[in-house]
Amino acid sequence: MRVVLLSTYDLGRQPFGLASPAAWLRRAGFDVTCVDLSREKLSAEVVAAAQFAAIYLPMHTATRLAIPVVHRLQAANPSITIAAYGLYAPLNESLLREHGVSIVLGPECEEALVAAAGGLTIPAADALPRLTFIQPDRTGLPALDRYASLQMPDGSQKVVGATDATRGCKHRCRHCPIVPVYDGQFRVIPIDVVLADVRAQVAQGAAHITFGDPDFLNGPTHARKLIEALHAEFPTVTYDVIIKVEHLLQHRELLPRLAGTGCLFVTSAVESVDDEVLAKLEKGHTRADFFTAARLCRDAGLTLVPTFVAFTPWTTIDSYRELLDVVEDLDLVANVAPVQWGIRLLVTWQSRLLELPDIRALVGPFDQTTLTFPWRHPDPGVDELQVHAMRIAGAQINGSRYEVVSTIRNLFAPQHPGTSALQHLSTPAPQHRSTTAPPHPRTSIPYMNEPWYC
Repeated sequence: MRVVLLSTYDLGRQPFGLASPAAWLRRAGFDVTCVDLSREKLSAEVVAAAQFAAIYLPMHTATRLAIPVVHRLQAANPSITIAAYGLYAPLNESLLREHGVSIVLGPECEEALVAAAGGLTIPAADALPRLTFIQPDRTGLPALDRYASLQMPDGSQKVVGATDATRGCKHRCRHCPIVPVYDGQFRVIPIDVVLADVRAQVAQGAAHITFGDPDFLNGPTHARKLIEALHAEFPTVTYDVIIKVEHLLQHRELLPRLAGTGCLFVTSAVESVDDEVLAKLEKGHTRADFFTAARLCRDAGLTLVPTFVAFTPWTTIDSYRELLDVVEDLDLVANVAPVQWGIRLLVTWQSRLLELPDIRALVGPFDQTTLTFPWRHPDPGVDELQVHAMRIAGAQINGSRYEVVSTIRNLFAPQHPGTSALQHLSTPAPQHRSTTAPPHPRTSIPYMNEPWYC
């Protein structure tokens, strides 16, 4: 039987979510074609020859892009069986079925995909399965140099590979889409399997590895053993990871080891510098914890890359300006990607945010186009600020990150009446800061040269 696996978007990376099920399906004897629609076109001949198609849905953007793909599959091959799998598939099951998807699977679905492709009945599962992981098979995927590369401060670039060392997360942050599916569970992928996948990508030219784990230190002992084994085998290969602020503090003794084994930067979902907002999101850290994490990373020689949900129903004009101040005071302006200044809180299906009365009172009906519960801020000026901030980020995506912040700050600068786009939103800042751009054209830290969106 011929199977086609499709990815619509995966953060500019060669999709692990295609490579892993491809290995399982090929081991079972299926003829598998992998198609990454972010890098290549879908061939009508491939679809016509396939009996089974499965679309990988790891995130919100990927899911929105998938609906038209389902229609294209149906038009090209009316008899094809269409499945959807990944984190966002069960979260949007009713919508997917409405558009013609007949099989919906969550993450940890490789075994179930094999059964589904073979026409077998998939038993109902009350809990996430525990798989015996095997090495992903990246055969047929576009070459790594066609994906996002790592831009180094000296102007050079590194080819980037990506893999997972764990899946899921043991935390239950209220706004996180992982929580409705994993509900505090995570799975450890054996070190030999991870290293085999890294080895295959290094053979393809990868000089840097991005670990896609929601939190690399969910299993700190596993993480330590992995980075030591990785560095021993590939001492010149660098990597980056995602780690919660909470874990940066709890496992501070590992930070120098990360730096010493080639970790170029750690991404951490700080989200806010307002303790009230952090409590509502159940992030597990405070504003002061963020300050401590920034200091610990700097002391360890580790670059911290904070991400934010800058616009929430609780954001105010003044709290947004304070976020800019805090990032500048911590000397982290160069570390923040421009898009972060305009990120708006997404309220998705089954989100734990809907537990909050103020969120339930604010959101509208579920929108099947955006796949969210839309909301408007009680202060229209905050929504206007978000639009301006995102436009600035988009217009200066390749410019200096200092210039981005400076341009956003100019929205608050006291000017002549009628000349400031946001003058009416708040009283003028008591002191307007001027963020001076350094000599670097964009930022002084390594960064991926393709912006990512959730």
